[in-house]
Amino acid sequence: MSSFNLLKSIAEAHGSLRKSEQKVADFVLGNPNEVIHMRIVDLASEANVSEPTVVRFCRALNYDGFQDFKLTLAQGLASNTNYEQFSLNTKDTVMEFKEKIFDSMIGNLLNIKEQLDTETVEAAINSLTKARRVEFYGFGASAPVCTDAAHKFHRLKVSSTSYSDPHMQAISAVSLDERDVVVAISQTGRTKDLLHTVNLVKDTGTTVISLCPSNTPLAEASTISIHIDLEEDKDLSTLMSSRVLHLVVIDVLAVGVAMKLGPGLIDHLKTIKRSLRSLRQNDKRPLLRKPSNFPESER
Repeated sequence: MSSFNLLKSIAEAHGSLRKSEQKVADFVLGNPNEVIHMRIVDLASEANVSEPTVVRFCRALNYDGFQDFKLTLAQGLASNTNYEQFSLNTKDTVMEFKEKIFDSMIGNLLNIKEQLDTETVEAAINSLTKARRVEFYGFGASAPVCTDAAHKFHRLKVSSTSYSDPHMQAISAVSLDERDVVVAISQTGRTKDLLHTVNLVKDTGTTVISLCPSNTPLAEASTISIHIDLEEDKDLSTLMSSRVLHLVVIDVLAVGVAMKLGPGLIDHLKTIKRSLRSLRQNDKRPLLRKPSNFPESER
C-alpha cells in the first residue's frame, strides 16, 4: 500500500476509530513525514495518548504494530506516490494545470495498480482465453475504450468486436451463449442501457466481465468484476483519467491472454506486422508520384 492509499485509509476509517485513536490519526494525517522518524513513545506523546493506543490504532488499520505501519508509510513517501487529485482554477497557468493533470493521472495509475486483485484479473484472463467470442460493451467515453480493446484482442486471433449502440448490444446479447464472454466497461457502473444489456447477457449463460467502480449495480451484476475506483473532478467530464485506466487494465488482460495462448501467437503477430508494411509510407519515397504515362516534362 502506498502512502497515498494509507493516508486515505486512515481518513476513511477515522469515524470508526475510538476517540483516543482518532488523535493518533489526526497527527499522522497532518504530519506523515515526521511520523516516519518517530519512536512509538514520540508519537504517543505528540498525540497525547498512551503507547498501547498507538498500537491499537495500527491494528485497527490491519497492521501488526507501529513498526509495520511506519515502514509502509516510509516506503510510500520515499517513492513519491502521494499525488493529489486535481481541481482546476480559472487562474491556473498552462504549467499549473498541466502539472495537476499529469500528477493526478500518475497517482490514479499507481493506486489502481495496487487495488487490482490478482486473483480476479487471473480469472478474467482465463475466461477470455477460453472464449469462443469476446464482445465489448460501453457508452460515451467508454465506447472508444471498447473499440481499442476489440482491436487488441482481434490481433490475438480472438474473435472480438465492440458495440456502443443499445440496440446492437441487445441483438448481440441474445445471440451469445456460455462459450462467449462480454466485457462491460463503465466509468460509473450505473448506466441503465448497459445494465439492461448485461441482464440479457446473463440470461444466456454468458460470462460477464466488468471494468467499473466497486459497489455499483454493474459490479454486482457481473460474473467477474474488476474494480476501478478513483476520485475525479466531477465538473470536468472531458478530463477524466478513468478512460486511461480502463485502457491500461485492458492491456493487462490482453498480455495475459497472449501469454496463455503461447509462443505460436508470436509468429502470428510477426505476420501481422509484415502485412501492414505495404500500408505505410516509406520516408525515402516521395509522397506523390505522377503516373508513368505523363510526359517527362510534366512528371
